[in-house]
Amino acid sequence: MKKYNIAVVGATGMVGNKFLEVLEEKQLPADNYYLYASAKSAGKKVKFMGKEYTVIELTEANVVDKKIDIALFSAGGSTSAKFAPVFAAHGAVVIDNSSQWRMHDDVPLVVPEVNPQDIDWNHGIIANPNCSTIQAMVALKPLYDKFGIKRIVYSTYQAVSGAGVAGYNDLNEGIKAFAKGEKYQTTKFPYQIVNNCLPHIDVFLPNGYTKEEEKMINETKKILGDKSIKVTATTVRVPVLNSHSESINVEFVKPCTRESVIEALSSQPGLVVVDDVANNKYPMPIDATGHDEVYVGRIRIDDTVDSGVNLWVVADNIRKGAASNAVQIAEYMIKHGKI
Repeated sequence: MKKYNIAVVGATGMVGNKFLEVLEEKQLPADNYYLYASAKSAGKKVKFMGKEYTVIELTEANVVDKKIDIALFSAGGSTSAKFAPVFAAHGAVVIDNSSQWRMHDDVPLVVPEVNPQDIDWNHGIIANPNCSTIQAMVALKPLYDKFGIKRIVYSTYQAVSGAGVAGYNDLNEGIKAFAKGEKYQTTKFPYQIVNNCLPHIDVFLPNGYTKEEEKMINETKKILGDKSIKVTATTVRVPVLNSHSESINVEFVKPCTRESVIEALSSQPGLVVVDDVANNKYPMPIDATGHDEVYVGRIRIDDTVDSGVNLWVVADNIRKGAASNAVQIAEYMIKHGKI
């Protein structure tokens, strides 16, 4: 079996660490792993795959001689803009977790359970969608295929881990301060996240939407390959450590029943239906954390439109919403001879 040289760029960050965890679980046919980070983290020792790796400083000189086949990036948009083309120029396929390349016309935006065929036309860079978009797409693809979609209304309840280590710390340290009756000065969020919800993820745009909301709107249309779908979104940060939740209202082109919706959802790879309200069974962040599957429940017909449904969708935003989705793309490419 052919073996591959695999790089992890941003290996010391929250998603980078999760890349390593998922790679260790998946055991891809790798010959060598190269772990990259900024000069600040270069030289650090990382235990991985039963060995100790030294983190390499991310410079072009440290890339050119490695013969890297696959590079998993989670180092921010500016780093991706600068270095993804460098890796691609030296023969690697970059799978990038930042927003830098997602809306470029010549860069595929891929969720493996939804549009793996788009991998075929990559030119050395494949974009990982936004975490909140990924889980929505896994749930919506079978419904789009069966009923067609006119309109989507997203309302998200996003965990602080989506804001990285700083977001995680704002909640943890805020909880400690709150328990003592003290004030905590946040370092990531504009207001305290403890006992609070912030309808504000990423920067506000001139139209009043946030960048996170625009990402969901635009990425949905690109992944499904349908610009005619009307999409709107409200994204909210909530005091949950990990795993995003979403309320998704969908209006269909064709008639549906609750039973036909559940049948379609049940056939989707990577999607688990948890819908037994009589016994209080529905998806929750605490149950999704640590898993790669997307969970869907609270499935209800929307009687305010001719054909529509309400869904509650939950997934681990650091695994399926970032690291696992990227590794699954790499897995698909290896399995199907795309690299």
